[in-house]
Amino acid sequence: MNDKFDRMRTLIPKLNEAAKAYYDENREIMPDIEYDKLYDELASLEAETRTVLVGSPTQRVGYGVSSELRKEAHPSPLLSLDKTKSAADLAAWLGDKTGLLSWKLDGLTIALTYRDGKLFKAVTRGDGSIGEVVTHNAETFENIPLRIDFKGELLLRGEAVIRYSDFERINSEIEDDGAKYKNPRNLSSGSVRQLNSAITASRHVRFYAFGLTRAEGATFRNSADEQMKFLESLGFETAEYRLVTSETVEDEVKRFAERAKDSDLPSDGLALTYDDLAYGASLGRTAKFPKDAIAFKWADEQATTTLIEIEWSASRTGLINPVAVFEPVEIEGSTIRRASVHNVSIMEELALGEGDEIRVYKANMIIPQIAENLTRSGNIPVPETCPVCGWKTVIKDSGGVRFLCCANENCLARQIKSFTHFVGRNALNIEGISESTLEKFIAKGFVSELADLFRIDRYRDEITETDGFGERSYDNLIAAIDAARLTTKARLLYSLGIPGIGTANAKLICKAFDFDWERIENASADELVAIDGIGEIMADNFANWFANPDNKGKLAHILAQISFDENEGRVEGSSLENLTFVITGSLLHYDNREALKAYIESRGGKVASAVSEKTDYLINNDSDSPSSKNKKAKQLGVKIISEDEFQKLAS
Repeated sequence: MNDKFDRMRTLIPKLNEAAKAYYDENREIMPDIEYDKLYDELASLEAETRTVLVGSPTQRVGYGVSSELRKEAHPSPLLSLDKTKSAADLAAWLGDKTGLLSWKLDGLTIALTYRDGKLFKAVTRGDGSIGEVVTHNAETFENIPLRIDFKGELLLRGEAVIRYSDFERINSEIEDDGAKYKNPRNLSSGSVRQLNSAITASRHVRFYAFGLTRAEGATFRNSADEQMKFLESLGFETAEYRLVTSETVEDEVKRFAERAKDSDLPSDGLALTYDDLAYGASLGRTAKFPKDAIAFKWADEQATTTLIEIEWSASRTGLINPVAVFEPVEIEGSTIRRASVHNVSIMEELALGEGDEIRVYKANMIIPQIAENLTRSGNIPVPETCPVCGWKTVIKDSGGVRFLCCANENCLARQIKSFTHFVGRNALNIEGISESTLEKFIAKGFVSELADLFRIDRYRDEITETDGFGERSYDNLIAAIDAARLTTKARLLYSLGIPGIGTANAKLICKAFDFDWERIENASADELVAIDGIGEIMADNFANWFANPDNKGKLAHILAQISFDENEGRVEGSSLENLTFVITGSLLHYDNREALKAYIESRGGKVASAVSEKTDYLINNDSDSPSSKNKKAKQLGVKIISEDEFQKLAS
């Protein structure tokens, strides 16, 4: 018995640390399949010993809220569901009852309250008992009714989600690979819990109702199906569901599974609840689960393959992460050949070794993971030196999880941000070079300073043999680098990463010195302060950067590889002279906001990031949108114009 208690004491902190990282910090330190396996082991031990130890995750719904949003207790607990991966279990659970089988959407659970036909309150699930008030953000959800045709108090629950198409669009606009979101669930969670509702609005969050808690004065003939139809009649979108019996539920599970592959809505399984409301209520609940519903989790499609090697990837945080490289396999319609192992603890628990036979899968049909190691040779050593700088590595322990780190503060991998900034859209604009590509090039020694990117053709053979590259990818990369050789002085100045020098300030400085590069790089702090919009700290940062011999040397190497656009600074027309614009919303006639901004500036106008009393026009194709910029413009009397109206103004 003592051995079982010892195992429980080992599992509890490990599971809690993994859950805290996943739910509160949007990071992953353990594969989903591993977490589920350990969780089930703990639950089994608790049942066997009839003992639940303090802090057990089987007794918790979630983790406490940690943002600055106001906290509020729920009238009744918002519990998670017990789960199974067997459709036969669903049939047995249902017995002779009728049930509602629906998508179990993968987002953030929200409780809504309506009073007198208006949205009164929105609260996140939080830890099940206390959530965060996010009413200001719920008002920006894409499909939520702000007013309904029901005057009594209405309480309902649903899931706030971000569709795959929106998730991919948002990630495509983030140049830094390290800053991209890992999955729609993390993105929706972070979006709903923003302090600034404008950010939430830009993420296109959608709400799908899955349960009715209270509808004052209404009756539903003891049917959950009737409740869902009632919510739909009020304008709510509901999680799609089917009425099922024990005879039909397994076939319906198969139909949902087939459609999940092409669905735009992220789901991690299905939910089954009794249609008979009175019967479901009579069953009560456990400390963690209600007894009137159960969750069905997708059984992950797995494939067997051979581990080729473990790559050790040094990152800008100092962590050196193990990445498994294996023989390519096709899962969920795509070919995968790599999977993060996350940390040393997971690598050692899997006992990974070169040539091992491993089982891999895609968590939630997206993220490649290793499910298990069938041969467990454990012959891969943890490196003693950093693969980038050669410094001695150290292993750090955080909550029982071991991470490999580089102790060198000046490790080139930690400077990845400066390289990412240099190639960014507003800087040298070298298309096709992601942060992960830069990390590979730095790790392999192809790049040690910014100018090396223009000399990357020295490593043609090595690059074309690198995972993820081929002849075509290499040719596209070289074409993008060659296109970036012709640039502007403002772009180059911004690309250097001088503290405080953003795109607008770079343009101001270049314009003040008539786009003469020699005058620009030799400008004194006093000369810079004299420019309207340049403060003392910014001027000192600028002058100190150019006074550093190391910086000057690296800049000389860059200048030897590029040439300047002689048309920079020439104004095409003065129709927008001295006018200040702010741009928001989607665009119809311009590729992106930067393109519209460049056009405005080419005609003598200015573009600001926020609406103020100095703003002349807010460009927004949706003048009725509830965005914060629209509201601010209306408060200040700033005219809101569409792109078509802007083009007439500029002509």
